[in-house]
Amino acid sequence: MGFFARCLLTSVIEFYIIKIYICIMLKVGTIMAMKVKQVSSLEKIMTKNYDDAKTIYQKTVMGGESFSYQLAICPDDFVDIFFTVQSPLKEAVSLYEVRNTVMDLPIYSYAIDDDYITRSAGTMPDLLLPLEAEKPMRLVYEAGALWVEVNVPENTPAGTYSVEIDVRAILVGNGEVGYEGRETMQIEVLPCNIPTQKTIYTQWFHTDCIADYHNVPVYSEAHWELIDAYMALYAKLGGNMILTPIITPPLDTGLGIRRTNVQLVDFEKKGHVYSFDFSRLVRWISLVNKNGIRYFEMSPLFSQWGLAYTPNILVKENGEESYLFGWEMDSHNPEYKNFLSQFLPALIDFAKEQGIKERLYFHISDEPNEKHLDAYRFAHDLIVPLIDGCPTMDALSNYAFYEKGLVPVPVTSIADLAPFLENKVENQWGYYCCSHFDAVSNRFMAMPSYRNRIIGLQIYKFGLVGFLHWGYNFYNSMHSRKQINPYLTSSAEGTFPSGDAFSVYPVKNGVAPSLRALVFKEALTDVEVCRKLEEYIGKDAVVKMIDDAAGMDLTFKDYPRQKEFIPNLMNKMMEKIKTFI
Repeated sequence: MGFFARCLLTSVIEFYIIKIYICIMLKVGTIMAMKVKQVSSLEKIMTKNYDDAKTIYQKTVMGGESFSYQLAICPDDFVDIFFTVQSPLKEAVSLYEVRNTVMDLPIYSYAIDDDYITRSAGTMPDLLLPLEAEKPMRLVYEAGALWVEVNVPENTPAGTYSVEIDVRAILVGNGEVGYEGRETMQIEVLPCNIPTQKTIYTQWFHTDCIADYHNVPVYSEAHWELIDAYMALYAKLGGNMILTPIITPPLDTGLGIRRTNVQLVDFEKKGHVYSFDFSRLVRWISLVNKNGIRYFEMSPLFSQWGLAYTPNILVKENGEESYLFGWEMDSHNPEYKNFLSQFLPALIDFAKEQGIKERLYFHISDEPNEKHLDAYRFAHDLIVPLIDGCPTMDALSNYAFYEKGLVPVPVTSIADLAPFLENKVENQWGYYCCSHFDAVSNRFMAMPSYRNRIIGLQIYKFGLVGFLHWGYNFYNSMHSRKQINPYLTSSAEGTFPSGDAFSVYPVKNGVAPSLRALVFKEALTDVEVCRKLEEYIGKDAVVKMIDDAAGMDLTFKDYPRQKEFIPNLMNKMMEKIKTFI
């Protein structure tokens, strides 16, 4: 045999030896190593931070309380992972796959705050996709997480319950089992129920974006079914007040632009007289009641950022529908005054018939300042006599404006609350948006989750009545110049820090929550844990407990930057509650 023939034969033999070795290794699964551990809901699991996440094993809750944690998983192969829940609380357990989504604007370049996971664009764990029964979660050489939500029923008998999750990983390459294990969480249920949520929470519900993204006609049966699904999730996430589009909300709409019309009321004009068809509003109220939402937040009645214009409102006249009101009409136009003087009393009468009048809140215009004082006073003096004592609320961060007495329910940015709190304003609300990126809490994707959840302790300590956020499902670019795909941009095309514009994701025939939304719901739960403890030791003692644990006078800008702080404090509060029951 010649030299080259021997070399060729040797190469062929080596090739088959290597191939056989790989097949054997795949067959027995010895190349598969996978790490699994239970971690806090405040973790955002990625390969680079997997080892930093601390393992947790137990939690104490009250009846009616929701508790979330994660299974952090780090494989070194291409695997399909199956999960099986075994628990007396099995029916109360929901599983979600934590999916990475695009984060195209983590934070503005000029932000000075360094309390961010990253300042670089990329992806971030955010979408919680419900895991269907017997369907696997796929991971490819990168860490990921399973989100476990336990909704403990009210009046659950006191005791300790195990939630066992069997984990089975299948190698995609050959179908062999690469990992089998079990993770167990011990949940102690106390013999009491968590108080009903007292904090009023609204996150602007953009009815038009539902129709636009899902490509269904407005108020078609398909649209109503989607509205119902979005409302159901909204309520689950703590929403108990809902933006109600009696007219298409004049919010986040650029000058001269019209958002998709979603007014619930049909208007017809004959001469100087208007008539009103509330049929769609009846159906809306039915869905709101069905989903357990308490309060109705009426669409603002004047344009945003200055009250200069009337909202875009379709009116039928002489058999033709057109925008009788909108950007072409000054807000002081007598015809708009004539319209409101007929519409609002009719709306109040309708609300009384429906038994919801005491559940109504009205907006005049969003975020007025002292430059708009005369315009706001004009609108206030026009509207208030027409709404029969219903409260008005608006975003208002200027205390001097508040002192004029025109906004009985001020919704103030948490960065500007100090003078309002110092003066012990009643009915004080808070909000944040894209402008609040230094020091304070927010829900941007790039923020650590403890910065999202800290708002609960702040709401409790400072006695905020409610909290407002503008983006439950805003799937438009800035000023609604165009519709966007939230899977391609989470920043309204580079305008708002990723995560500001929406907290839920559209999915086929429905909607799915974000990790950020469930963490905020945990913040609302923290408020109620504090309230429960207050029943036994008083608010001053609860606040002292918070500040002592924080090692500081906790404020909206000063709080521990540690992911263990809130869970540890909640555990201490639960232990304290146990001593009284």
